[in-house]
Amino acid sequence: MSLQTIDAKMLSKMFLAGAKNLEHKKEWINELNVFPVPDGDTGTNMTMTIMSAAREVSALGDSLNMESLCKAISSGSLRGARGNSGVILSQLFRGFTKGIKEETEVNVPILADAMDKAVETAYKAVMKPKEGTILTVAKGAAEKAHELADEGVEDLEEFIGAVIEHAKYVLSQTPEMLPVLKQAGVVDSGGQGLVEVLCGAFDAFLGKEIDLTVEPAQTSSGMTMKSSYDVQAEADIKFGYCTEFIILLNKTFNIKTEMDFKAFLESIGDSIVCVADDDVVKVHVHTNDPGLAIQRALKYGALSNMKIDNMRLEHQEKLFKMSEKGAEVIDDTPETPVNEAAPAKEVGFIAVSVGEGINEIFTSLGVDYIIEGGQTMNPSTADILDAVDKVNAKTIFILPNNKNIILAANQASELMTDKDLLVIPTKTIPQGITAVINYVPELSVEENEATMMSEIGNVKTGQVTYAVRDTVIDDKEIKKGDYMGIGDSGILSVGESMVNITEEMISKLVDDSSELISIYYGCDVDEADAEALREDVEKAYPSCDVELQYGGQPIYYYVLSVE
Repeated sequence: MSLQTIDAKMLSKMFLAGAKNLEHKKEWINELNVFPVPDGDTGTNMTMTIMSAAREVSALGDSLNMESLCKAISSGSLRGARGNSGVILSQLFRGFTKGIKEETEVNVPILADAMDKAVETAYKAVMKPKEGTILTVAKGAAEKAHELADEGVEDLEEFIGAVIEHAKYVLSQTPEMLPVLKQAGVVDSGGQGLVEVLCGAFDAFLGKEIDLTVEPAQTSSGMTMKSSYDVQAEADIKFGYCTEFIILLNKTFNIKTEMDFKAFLESIGDSIVCVADDDVVKVHVHTNDPGLAIQRALKYGALSNMKIDNMRLEHQEKLFKMSEKGAEVIDDTPETPVNEAAPAKEVGFIAVSVGEGINEIFTSLGVDYIIEGGQTMNPSTADILDAVDKVNAKTIFILPNNKNIILAANQASELMTDKDLLVIPTKTIPQGITAVINYVPELSVEENEATMMSEIGNVKTGQVTYAVRDTVIDDKEIKKGDYMGIGDSGILSVGESMVNITEEMISKLVDDSSELISIYYGCDVDEADAEALREDVEKAYPSCDVELQYGGQPIYYYVLSVE
């Protein structure tokens, strides 16, 4: 007997099964990275994104219905999104759930329309969509879904199976759309991840035995955050209770209502995130009276997922633990009443960075908060929002310093309400250093933003690492274990000698207008070897200033810039 509708309970099982299948395949998907470097992270990013939503779906229990399921999938993936592939996946879920959340059951026409909405939402999230990626696979699947719906197909097993087969076909064609994929001999890793989600969901639909257990989130997101003024900032806690809840709306929450509610929250606290999504509002506020926030919210509907943390108590416990370990005990007693804490400064900085030396460089240049991450450790949207909470400034510039973190930073910026979060789209650590060096306190925010955007375009970056597999890229034959010099636009040098390929890479970055070469050596490079490289570079380019600094970064032996 054919099945023609899916209810929320079945859809929940399908989503969890899709998440688990992706989790099982994540390492394989990581290895599909075009560049054969040891930092492939597409599978990891997509898995962490979908598992953030899976945990919320698993927590629904008996309250499961289509509306709550869609909210859990959408909000969970949105907050957990990390990396370009993860952000795009979260936007696909966001659009898809918008298309079905008002239904009690879904059939072929509804699913086809929802897939259209998913693709539309994801394409809008990317400034310059590129074909031959996860977007293309999603679009191909949606087009096939509509074709089947128009043909009058009603049987869901036939429908889902045909959609997945077409998605696999589109995935197989991605190398024809992106030459770099063809040369590397791989399909698009994000597209492969999406196919694995669909295949896992289909297995659950077919009734296959699948372990749908989802492990709870770790107490830490995996990101390490460091502040240049941690102790002082925590001692100056103005609003003591971190308050979070979800409003299940029972009345219209229009733009005016939303603005009025945000204004009220701003009158009783700070660090406000208020995200309205049709019938649900996600609220986060730091306040001294959580009851006021809750009382106002109850005017709009019932509350769920309530969480209130005493931040001052947590800080005291932290200090106590420090004292137990022999650390200096800090008097946390405010010299002024709580409501008279230090006012917010005008501008602050957050940088994503990895490596002890590079972290210290950013801190010495005035960066307020470091999110330790980068390759293999892309921070999520939630990680970035948490960092913003720690910076007491009205306007905050964030330096992603990695092209795979920019979308998550943009998504965090869109969710902010009480602070201006401005993303300077730095793709490398040297670009981030250049951006903050060119910040001038006397200039306006707009002038500084324009200056930093302009200056990062003048930075050429090179990075030295090793190959994890045999491949051919840009007509360069690469063997597993070879050293590679990678520039902003591709691989510049390949060979068996780290020194030779580093110097060859530099020769392709330096031109007659170059004035400064900055070299940051990693945790796996001996200082004497780095000093010898600096001397060679100085001799080769006597008209350039050559600076050598310890970066301490993993994976990349050298990161360098030419300006």
